[in-house]
Amino acid sequence: MEERLKNLMQELGNAINESLSDSERIAEAIGNIKRAGYDVFLVLEATIGFNKREDESGEDEDGSSEPAPAFESTGKISLTSQDQKFLRALKISVDDQ
Repeated sequence: MEERLKNLMQELGNAINESLSDSERIAEAIGNIKRAGYDVFLVLEATIGFNKREDESGEDEDGSSEPAPAFESTGKISLTSQDQKFLRALKISVDDQ
């Protein structure tokens, strides 16, 4: 994987971590659990996909003209109300359609 993409992925990971760390709502919920006498272990998993786009000249940033892999949508996904609340807490918009 190219170094620039690794750096951008790290930046995204840091931004997600900071948004969780700075969330007053999450801190309050964790505090409530701790005050109830429990230890809290929060583990989140995120799947993020990347697809290299070609610029209008048909060349990538490195000057190569190798075509980007094609991805095809397989349909809609179903989100539970908990999924939607979680995404909104991360400030990710959820299309209700």
